[in-house]
Amino acid sequence: MNFLSITWDPSLGIDLGFFTIRWYSLMFVAAFIFGLRIMKKIYIEDKISIEKIDTLFMYTFISMLVGMRLGEVFFYSWDYYKNNLLEIFLPFKRAVGESAVFGLIDGWRFTGYTGFASHGAAIAIIIAMFIYSKKHLQRPLLYILDRMAIVSALGAAFVRLGNFFNSEIYGKPTGSNLGVIFKSSDAEMLPRHPTQLYEALCYLILFIVLWKFYWNSNKKQKTGFLFGLFMIGLWSSRFFIEFFKEAQIDGREDWVLNSLNTGQVLSIPLILIGCWLVLRRTKTS
Repeated sequence: MNFLSITWDPSLGIDLGFFTIRWYSLMFVAAFIFGLRIMKKIYIEDKISIEKIDTLFMYTFISMLVGMRLGEVFFYSWDYYKNNLLEIFLPFKRAVGESAVFGLIDGWRFTGYTGFASHGAAIAIIIAMFIYSKKHLQRPLLYILDRMAIVSALGAAFVRLGNFFNSEIYGKPTGSNLGVIFKSSDAEMLPRHPTQLYEALCYLILFIVLWKFYWNSNKKQKTGFLFGLFMIGLWSSRFFIEFFKEAQIDGREDWVLNSLNTGQVLSIPLILIGCWLVLRRTKTS
């Protein structure tokens, strides 16, 4: 009897009859709405035209989606996609006996774009911010990354809440009556670590810390400090919580040194970059 556990079986989203607004999508929308409001406040403080925020939104949104998708393809699922290249770009999967788009396309099933990797998003957003900073701000890359780190921490918390609503990326069995039973996706029906909530809480705390540093200290004047702190906080949280999380790829739960999985291996260089940014000597801006 798992009388101390929580059985989690939410609906997919808000059913409008002809369309369902998924909770995961709502979390993404919430992340961008709050992110835009925060960046507007920061731009006003830094005396930057708020008209440039719309452009920032487009750069961030497009690069994040492309990076998350390609990260999933190349970091986690290349063994599958190398034989199904069209599925990298199309929101369909091959399905014998099924059809999509009101029966107009046989042999395919509409799935939407599934499978996203945060490491890919991080790389793509940094590249996009390099272009944005040079073309629209005429400021150093680390200047905008310091500011974007604040909203990214909050956004990451919303994304993990979306994963929780989707009953995905959950943890290993707790081995006790405590935990969350993910009814819709766990055939074993065991109490598990709600690792999505662990990460969401860590990222929320990171957001508060970065916010306080920006408004209540002179650390924002040290170019790269806030972004470095973000890299350390986010990827260190990810690294340690991965020990409680089910492997996202079969066979890679102990990919390196018989103990580290894919997410942990990809996190290590990002943590080291963060340490270098925080500890390096630099002129204040």
